[in-house]
Amino acid sequence: MSKRSFYTTLCRCISFSLVLAVTCAGAFAQQVKSDVGNFYPLLDAYSSKSNASLSYLAKDWKNTEKWRKNAKAKLHELLAFDPAPAPLNTEVLSTTKREGYTQYLVRYNLNALQQTEAFLLVPDNFTKPAPAVIALHDHGGFYFFGKEKHTLTDDQPAILKEYIENLYEGRHYADELAKRGFVVLCPDAIYFGSQKLDPATLVDNKGYFEKIEGANESERIKIYNKQVAGPNEVAMNKTILTSGTTWLGIIAQNDRVAVDFLLSRPEVDPERIGSIGLSLGGLRSTYLFGLDPRIKTGVVAAFSTTYNEMLQQHAHHTWMMYVPRQYEFLDLPDVASLNAPRPLLVLNCKQDKLFSMEGMQAAEQRLSRIYTKMKAPEKFSSRYYDVPHSMTIQMQEDAIAWLEKWLK
Repeated sequence: MSKRSFYTTLCRCISFSLVLAVTCAGAFAQQVKSDVGNFYPLLDAYSSKSNASLSYLAKDWKNTEKWRKNAKAKLHELLAFDPAPAPLNTEVLSTTKREGYTQYLVRYNLNALQQTEAFLLVPDNFTKPAPAVIALHDHGGFYFFGKEKHTLTDDQPAILKEYIENLYEGRHYADELAKRGFVVLCPDAIYFGSQKLDPATLVDNKGYFEKIEGANESERIKIYNKQVAGPNEVAMNKTILTSGTTWLGIIAQNDRVAVDFLLSRPEVDPERIGSIGLSLGGLRSTYLFGLDPRIKTGVVAAFSTTYNEMLQQHAHHTWMMYVPRQYEFLDLPDVASLNAPRPLLVLNCKQDKLFSMEGMQAAEQRLSRIYTKMKAPEKFSSRYYDVPHSMTIQMQEDAIAWLEKWLK
Protein backbone atom coordinates (compact mmCIF):
# COMPACT_ATOMS: atom_id res chain seq x y z
CA MET A 1 0.00 0.00 0.00
CA SER A 2 1.36 3.42 -0.94
CA LYS A 3 1.85 6.07 1.73
CA ARG A 4 -0.98 8.11 0.18
CA SER A 5 -3.35 5.13 0.21
CA PHE A 6 -2.42 4.37 3.81
CA TYR A 7 -3.24 7.89 5.00
CA THR A 8 -6.47 7.95 2.97
CA THR A 9 -7.59 4.69 4.55
CA LEU A 10 -6.54 5.91 8.01
CA CYS A 11 -8.54 9.12 7.62
CA ARG A 12 -11.59 7.17 6.52
CA CYS A 13 -11.30 4.88 9.57
CA ILE A 14 -10.92 7.83 11.91
CA SER A 15 -13.92 9.59 10.32
CA PHE A 16 -16.03 6.43 10.59
CA SER A 17 -14.98 6.00 14.22
CA LEU A 18 -15.90 9.57 15.02
CA VAL A 19 -19.30 9.21 13.37
CA LEU A 20 -19.86 5.94 15.22
CA ALA A 21 -18.78 7.50 18.51
CA VAL A 22 -21.07 10.50 18.03
CA THR A 23 -23.96 8.22 17.04
CA CYS A 24 -23.41 5.94 20.04
CA ALA A 25 -23.03 8.90 22.35
CA GLY A 26 -26.30 10.32 21.06
CA ALA A 27 -28.04 7.00 21.48
CA PHE A 28 -26.60 6.62 24.97
CA ALA A 29 -27.69 10.14 25.88
CA GLN A 30 -31.21 9.32 24.73
CA GLN A 31 -31.11 6.03 26.57
CA VAL A 32 -30.31 7.56 29.95
CA LYS A 33 -32.98 10.28 29.91
CA SER A 34 -34.87 8.89 32.84
CA ASP A 35 -35.79 9.66 36.40
CA VAL A 36 -32.36 8.40 37.47
CA GLY A 37 -30.34 9.79 34.55
CA ASN A 38 -27.20 7.91 33.60
CA PHE A 39 -27.85 5.19 36.20
CA TYR A 40 -30.85 3.90 34.25
CA PRO A 41 -28.88 1.51 31.98
CA LEU A 42 -27.34 -0.17 35.03
CA LEU A 43 -30.67 -0.59 36.80
CA ASP A 44 -32.54 -1.54 33.65
CA ALA A 45 -30.00 -4.26 32.91
CA TYR A 46 -30.16 -5.54 36.48
CA SER A 47 -33.96 -5.58 36.47
CA SER A 48 -33.87 -8.14 33.67
CA LYS A 49 -32.86 -10.66 36.34
CA SER A 50 -36.26 -10.16 37.94
CA ASN A 51 -38.38 -12.74 36.18
CA ALA A 52 -41.31 -12.93 38.64
CA SER A 53 -40.47 -16.55 39.32
CA LEU A 54 -43.54 -17.12 41.50
CA SER A 55 -46.01 -15.69 39.00
CA TYR A 56 -48.76 -18.07 37.92
CA LEU A 57 -47.41 -17.47 34.41
CA ALA A 58 -43.84 -18.46 35.31
CA LYS A 59 -44.45 -22.14 34.68
CA ASP A 60 -47.14 -24.78 34.55
CA TRP A 61 -47.91 -25.13 38.24
CA LYS A 62 -49.30 -28.62 38.90
CA ASN A 63 -51.10 -27.61 42.09
CA THR A 64 -52.72 -24.16 42.07
CA GLU A 65 -53.31 -24.05 45.81
CA LYS A 66 -49.71 -25.02 46.53
CA TRP A 67 -48.55 -22.24 44.19
CA ARG A 68 -50.85 -19.78 45.94
CA LYS A 69 -49.61 -20.81 49.38
CA ASN A 70 -45.93 -20.55 48.41
CA ALA A 71 -46.34 -17.23 46.60
CA LYS A 72 -48.25 -15.67 49.50
CA ALA A 73 -45.67 -16.93 51.98
CA LYS A 74 -42.87 -15.29 49.97
CA LEU A 75 -44.80 -12.03 49.70
CA HIS A 76 -45.47 -11.97 53.44
CA GLU A 77 -41.74 -12.56 53.97
CA LEU A 78 -40.85 -9.63 51.71
CA LEU A 79 -43.44 -7.31 53.28
CA ALA A 80 -41.73 -8.16 56.56
CA PHE A 81 -44.30 -6.89 59.04
CA ASP A 82 -45.54 -9.40 61.58
CA PRO A 83 -46.29 -7.55 64.82
CA ALA A 84 -47.70 -9.13 67.95
CA PRO A 85 -51.49 -9.30 67.60
CA ALA A 86 -53.93 -7.62 69.95
CA PRO A 87 -57.70 -7.79 70.49
CA LEU A 88 -59.62 -5.15 68.54
CA ASN A 89 -60.99 -3.45 71.68
CA THR A 90 -63.34 -1.42 69.50
CA GLU A 91 -64.54 1.95 70.74
CA VAL A 92 -67.41 3.91 69.18
CA LEU A 93 -66.35 7.56 69.35
CA SER A 94 -69.42 9.12 67.74
CA THR A 95 -72.66 8.25 65.98
CA THR A 96 -74.22 10.42 63.27
CA LYS A 97 -77.47 9.74 61.44
CA ARG A 98 -77.20 10.68 57.79
CA GLU A 99 -79.45 10.30 54.77
CA GLY A 100 -79.81 6.58 54.07
CA TYR A 101 -77.27 5.33 56.60
CA THR A 102 -75.74 5.77 60.05
CA GLN A 103 -72.10 6.82 60.32
CA TYR A 104 -70.06 5.55 63.25
CA LEU A 105 -66.59 6.87 64.05
CA VAL A 106 -64.74 3.91 65.57
CA ARG A 107 -61.29 3.21 66.94
CA TYR A 108 -59.70 -0.24 67.13
CA ASN A 109 -56.34 -1.92 67.63
CA LEU A 110 -54.35 -2.93 64.58
CA ASN A 111 -51.76 -4.86 66.57
CA ALA A 112 -50.01 -4.53 69.91
CA LEU A 113 -48.32 -1.32 68.70
CA GLN A 114 -50.93 0.55 66.64
CA GLN A 115 -54.48 1.83 66.67
CA THR A 116 -56.48 3.46 63.92
CA GLU A 117 -59.77 5.21 63.44
CA ALA A 118 -62.33 4.41 60.77
CA PHE A 119 -65.80 5.35 59.66
CA LEU A 120 -68.29 2.51 59.69
CA LEU A 121 -71.35 3.17 57.53
CA VAL A 122 -74.42 1.03 58.21
CA PRO A 123 -77.30 1.37 55.73
CA ASP A 124 -80.89 1.95 56.78
CA ASN A 125 -83.43 -0.84 56.45
CA PHE A 126 -81.00 -3.56 55.37
CA THR A 127 -81.44 -7.29 55.78
CA LYS A 128 -78.87 -8.94 58.03
CA PRO A 129 -76.32 -10.12 57.25
CA ALA A 130 -75.38 -7.55 54.60
CA PRO A 131 -72.56 -7.40 52.06
CA ALA A 132 -69.65 -5.18 53.08
CA VAL A 133 -66.96 -3.16 51.33
CA ILE A 134 -63.66 -1.81 52.65
CA ALA A 135 -63.13 1.61 51.04
CA LEU A 136 -59.40 2.35 51.03
CA HIS A 137 -58.44 6.00 50.75
CA ASP A 138 -55.91 7.47 48.34
CA HIS A 139 -52.65 9.37 48.88
CA GLY A 140 -52.71 12.47 46.66
CA GLY A 141 -50.17 14.25 48.85
CA PHE A 142 -53.07 14.92 51.23
CA TYR A 143 -51.98 13.39 54.53
CA PHE A 144 -54.03 15.47 56.95
CA PHE A 145 -57.14 13.45 56.12
CA GLY A 146 -57.64 9.82 55.12
CA LYS A 147 -61.04 8.27 55.72
CA GLU A 148 -62.70 11.68 55.34
CA LYS A 149 -62.02 11.59 51.58
CA HIS A 150 -64.78 8.97 51.13
CA THR A 151 -67.63 9.94 53.40
CA LEU A 152 -69.43 13.13 54.34
CA THR A 153 -68.24 14.81 57.52
CA ASP A 154 -69.48 17.93 59.24
CA ASP A 155 -67.73 21.25 58.62
CA GLN A 156 -65.46 20.03 55.81
CA PRO A 157 -62.70 22.58 55.15
CA ALA A 158 -62.63 24.12 51.68
CA ILE A 159 -59.37 22.38 50.79
CA LEU A 160 -60.92 18.95 51.40
CA LYS A 161 -64.04 19.80 49.38
CA GLU A 162 -61.84 20.93 46.49
CA TYR A 163 -59.81 17.72 46.72
CA ILE A 164 -62.93 15.53 46.60
CA GLU A 165 -64.24 17.57 43.68
CA ASN A 166 -61.02 17.07 41.70
CA LEU A 167 -60.57 13.35 42.32
CA TYR A 168 -64.13 12.08 42.79
CA GLU A 169 -66.24 14.70 40.98
CA GLY A 170 -67.47 15.85 44.37
CA ARG A 171 -69.11 12.58 45.39
CA HIS A 172 -68.42 10.58 48.55
CA TYR A 173 -68.54 7.13 47.01
CA ALA A 174 -68.53 5.29 50.34
CA ASP A 175 -71.80 7.06 51.19
CA GLU A 176 -73.22 5.96 47.86
CA LEU A 177 -72.29 2.34 48.61
CA ALA A 178 -74.01 2.57 51.99
CA LYS A 179 -77.16 4.03 50.44
CA ARG A 180 -77.25 1.01 48.13
CA GLY A 181 -77.19 -1.50 50.95
CA PHE A 182 -73.51 -2.14 51.67
CA VAL A 183 -71.93 -1.90 55.10
CA VAL A 184 -68.82 0.19 54.43
CA LEU A 185 -65.61 0.57 56.44
CA CYS A 186 -63.26 3.50 55.70
CA PRO A 187 -60.04 3.03 57.74
CA ASP A 188 -57.12 5.44 58.08
CA ALA A 189 -53.79 4.15 56.78
CA ILE A 190 -50.57 4.82 58.66
CA TYR A 191 -49.36 8.42 58.03
CA PHE A 192 -52.90 9.71 57.28
CA GLY A 193 -55.78 11.11 59.30
CA SER A 194 -55.86 9.70 62.82
CA GLN A 195 -52.48 8.05 62.15
CA LYS A 196 -50.80 11.14 60.69
CA LEU A 197 -47.36 12.46 61.57
CA ASP A 198 -47.33 14.77 64.61
CA PRO A 199 -45.12 17.83 63.89
CA ALA A 200 -44.57 18.38 67.63
CA THR A 201 -42.59 15.13 67.81
CA LEU A 202 -40.12 15.99 65.03
CA VAL A 203 -36.53 17.06 65.63
CA ASP A 204 -37.01 19.59 62.82
CA ASN A 205 -40.60 20.52 61.96
CA LYS A 206 -39.50 23.22 59.47
CA GLY A 207 -41.01 25.98 61.57
CA TYR A 208 -44.47 24.51 61.16
CA PHE A 209 -46.03 26.08 64.22
CA GLU A 210 -44.69 29.54 63.34
CA LYS A 211 -45.93 29.20 59.75
CA ILE A 212 -49.49 28.32 60.72
CA GLU A 213 -49.91 31.26 63.10
CA GLY A 214 -52.74 33.38 61.75
CA ALA A 215 -53.47 30.97 58.89
CA ASN A 216 -56.99 29.71 58.23
CA GLU A 217 -57.84 26.00 58.44
CA SER A 218 -57.25 25.22 54.76
CA GLU A 219 -53.93 27.09 54.79
CA ARG A 220 -52.78 25.17 57.88
CA ILE A 221 -53.68 21.87 56.24
CA LYS A 222 -51.84 22.83 53.04
CA ILE A 223 -48.71 23.77 55.00
CA TYR A 224 -48.88 20.46 56.87
CA ASN A 225 -49.25 18.42 53.67
CA LYS A 226 -46.62 20.24 51.61
CA GLN A 227 -43.99 21.22 54.18
CA VAL A 228 -44.22 18.59 56.92
CA ALA A 229 -45.72 15.25 55.95
CA GLY A 230 -44.66 15.21 52.30
CA PRO A 231 -40.94 15.92 52.78
CA ASN A 232 -40.78 13.58 55.78
CA GLU A 233 -41.79 10.54 53.70
CA VAL A 234 -38.08 10.08 52.95
CA ALA A 235 -37.02 9.95 56.61
CA MET A 236 -40.03 7.80 57.42
CA ASN A 237 -39.13 5.20 54.82
CA LYS A 238 -35.44 5.20 55.79
CA THR A 239 -36.44 4.51 59.38
CA ILE A 240 -38.97 1.85 58.39
CA LEU A 241 -36.38 -0.02 56.32
CA THR A 242 -33.75 0.32 59.03
CA SER A 243 -36.19 -1.12 61.56
CA GLY A 244 -36.46 -4.26 59.44
CA THR A 245 -39.87 -3.85 57.87
CA THR A 246 -41.53 -2.14 54.88
CA TRP A 247 -44.07 0.64 54.64
CA LEU A 248 -46.35 -1.41 52.42
CA GLY A 249 -46.01 -4.30 54.85
CA ILE A 250 -47.42 -2.12 57.63
CA ILE A 251 -50.24 -0.88 55.40
CA ALA A 252 -51.14 -4.38 54.21
CA GLN A 253 -51.27 -5.79 57.74
CA ASN A 254 -53.38 -2.85 58.92
CA ASP A 255 -55.83 -3.32 56.06
CA ARG A 256 -56.21 -7.03 56.80
CA VAL A 257 -57.26 -6.10 60.34
CA ALA A 258 -60.05 -4.08 58.72
CA VAL A 259 -61.46 -7.43 57.60
CA ASP A 260 -61.20 -8.70 61.18
CA PHE A 261 -63.17 -5.65 62.28
CA LEU A 262 -65.95 -6.26 59.76
CA LEU A 263 -66.17 -9.90 60.81
CA SER A 264 -66.74 -8.72 64.38
CA ARG A 265 -69.88 -6.86 63.30
CA PRO A 266 -73.26 -8.64 63.38
CA GLU A 267 -74.42 -6.61 60.36
CA VAL A 268 -71.85 -8.19 58.03
CA ASP A 269 -72.05 -11.37 55.96
CA PRO A 270 -68.54 -12.90 56.18
CA GLU A 271 -68.95 -14.48 52.75
CA ARG A 272 -69.66 -11.17 50.99
CA ILE A 273 -66.81 -8.72 51.60
CA GLY A 274 -65.10 -6.67 48.89
CA SER A 275 -62.41 -4.00 48.61
CA ILE A 276 -62.11 -0.83 46.56
CA GLY A 277 -59.70 2.08 46.28
CA LEU A 278 -58.25 4.81 44.07
CA SER A 279 -54.52 5.40 43.55
CA LEU A 280 -52.79 4.40 46.81
CA GLY A 281 -56.20 2.99 47.70
CA GLY A 282 -55.99 0.94 44.51
CA LEU A 283 -52.59 -0.37 45.58
CA ARG A 284 -54.02 -1.17 49.01
CA SER A 285 -56.94 -2.95 47.35
CA THR A 286 -54.48 -4.95 45.22
CA TYR A 287 -52.60 -6.23 48.26
CA LEU A 288 -55.69 -6.77 50.39
CA PHE A 289 -57.47 -8.66 47.61
CA GLY A 290 -54.36 -10.68 46.79
CA LEU A 291 -53.37 -11.63 50.32
CA ASP A 292 -56.69 -12.10 52.11
CA PRO A 293 -59.01 -14.87 50.88
CA ARG A 294 -61.83 -13.34 52.92
CA ILE A 295 -62.07 -10.66 50.22
CA LYS A 296 -64.45 -12.07 47.62
CA THR A 297 -64.05 -9.38 44.97
CA GLY A 298 -61.78 -6.39 44.44
CA VAL A 299 -61.80 -3.07 42.57
CA VAL A 300 -58.54 -1.30 41.73
CA ALA A 301 -58.74 2.24 40.32
CA ALA A 302 -55.79 4.12 38.79
CA PHE A 303 -52.99 1.93 40.11
CA SER A 304 -52.33 -0.78 37.55
CA THR A 305 -48.99 -1.27 35.83
CA THR A 306 -46.07 -3.62 35.52
CA TYR A 307 -42.85 -2.74 37.32
CA ASN A 308 -40.84 -2.80 34.09
CA GLU A 309 -42.94 0.01 32.63
CA MET A 310 -42.40 2.12 35.77
CA LEU A 311 -38.65 1.79 35.71
CA GLN A 312 -37.64 4.55 33.32
CA GLN A 313 -39.95 7.53 33.66
CA HIS A 314 -42.77 6.66 36.02
CA ALA A 315 -40.97 6.39 39.33
CA HIS A 316 -42.37 9.53 40.99
CA HIS A 317 -44.60 7.70 43.41
CA THR A 318 -44.92 7.59 47.16
CA TRP A 319 -42.31 5.69 49.15
CA MET A 320 -45.20 3.61 50.48
CA MET A 321 -45.41 1.34 47.43
CA TYR A 322 -41.96 -0.25 47.28
CA VAL A 323 -41.11 -3.75 48.49
CA PRO A 324 -37.43 -4.70 48.08
CA ARG A 325 -36.91 -7.75 45.86
CA GLN A 326 -40.60 -8.30 45.16
CA TYR A 327 -40.09 -8.01 41.38
CA GLU A 328 -37.77 -11.01 41.54
CA PHE A 329 -40.75 -13.14 42.56
CA LEU A 330 -43.96 -11.26 41.71
CA ASP A 331 -44.82 -8.40 39.39
CA LEU A 332 -47.49 -6.01 40.64
CA PRO A 333 -50.36 -7.67 38.70
CA ASP A 334 -49.23 -11.01 40.11
CA VAL A 335 -50.09 -9.77 43.61
CA ALA A 336 -53.76 -9.39 42.67
CA SER A 337 -53.67 -12.79 40.97
CA LEU A 338 -53.00 -14.50 44.31
CA ASN A 339 -56.77 -14.41 44.91
CA ALA A 340 -57.71 -15.38 41.34
CA PRO A 341 -60.04 -16.51 39.98
CA ARG A 342 -62.12 -14.40 42.36
CA PRO A 343 -63.65 -11.43 40.49
CA LEU A 344 -61.37 -8.42 39.92
CA LEU A 345 -62.17 -5.10 38.23
CA VAL A 346 -59.41 -2.68 37.19
CA LEU A 347 -60.25 0.90 36.21
CA ASN A 348 -57.60 2.79 34.21
CA CYS A 349 -57.31 6.49 33.33
CA LYS A 350 -56.03 7.15 29.80
CA GLN A 351 -54.70 10.59 30.77
CA ASP A 352 -52.98 9.32 33.92
CA LYS A 353 -49.57 10.98 34.30
CA LEU A 354 -48.46 8.52 36.98
CA PHE A 355 -48.72 5.44 34.78
CA SER A 356 -47.98 4.84 31.11
CA MET A 357 -50.55 3.33 28.78
CA GLU A 358 -48.00 0.61 28.03
CA GLY A 359 -47.83 -0.25 31.73
CA MET A 360 -51.61 -0.37 32.11
CA GLN A 361 -51.99 -2.56 29.04
CA ALA A 362 -49.15 -4.85 30.08
CA ALA A 363 -50.79 -5.35 33.49
CA GLU A 364 -54.14 -6.03 31.82
CA GLN A 365 -52.61 -8.61 29.49
CA ARG A 366 -50.82 -10.31 32.36
CA LEU A 367 -53.96 -10.62 34.49
CA SER A 368 -56.06 -11.63 31.50
CA ARG A 369 -53.65 -14.49 30.76
CA ILE A 370 -53.78 -15.63 34.39
CA TYR A 371 -57.58 -15.62 34.58
CA THR A 372 -57.76 -17.40 31.23
CA LYS A 373 -55.24 -19.98 32.43
CA MET A 374 -57.50 -20.51 35.47
CA LYS A 375 -60.45 -20.94 33.09
CA ALA A 376 -62.31 -17.90 34.45
CA PRO A 377 -61.72 -15.04 31.96
CA GLU A 378 -65.16 -13.58 32.70
CA LYS A 379 -64.13 -12.82 36.29
CA PHE A 380 -61.53 -10.26 35.24
CA SER A 381 -62.32 -6.92 33.65
CA SER A 382 -60.03 -4.01 32.78
CA ARG A 383 -61.64 -0.77 31.60
CA TYR A 384 -60.31 2.54 30.30
CA TYR A 385 -61.65 6.06 30.79
CA ASP A 386 -60.47 9.16 28.94
CA VAL A 387 -59.78 11.12 32.12
CA PRO A 388 -56.78 12.15 34.27
CA HIS A 389 -55.82 10.30 37.46
CA SER A 390 -59.16 10.18 39.27
CA MET A 391 -62.27 8.13 40.05
CA THR A 392 -65.09 9.86 38.23
CA ILE A 393 -68.76 9.27 38.96
CA GLN A 394 -68.95 7.00 35.89
CA MET A 395 -66.03 4.97 37.23
CA GLN A 396 -67.73 4.84 40.64
CA GLU A 397 -70.97 3.64 39.05
CA ASP A 398 -69.15 0.89 37.15
CA ALA A 399 -67.37 -0.15 40.34
CA ILE A 400 -70.61 -0.23 42.35
CA ALA A 401 -72.30 -2.30 39.63
CA TRP A 402 -69.38 -4.76 39.79
CA LEU A 403 -69.63 -5.04 43.57
CA GLU A 404 -73.38 -5.52 43.36
CA LYS A 405 -72.93 -8.23 40.74
CA TRP A 406 -70.55 -10.31 42.84
CA LEU A 407 -71.60 -9.53 46.41
CA LYS A 408 -75.39 -9.28 46.22
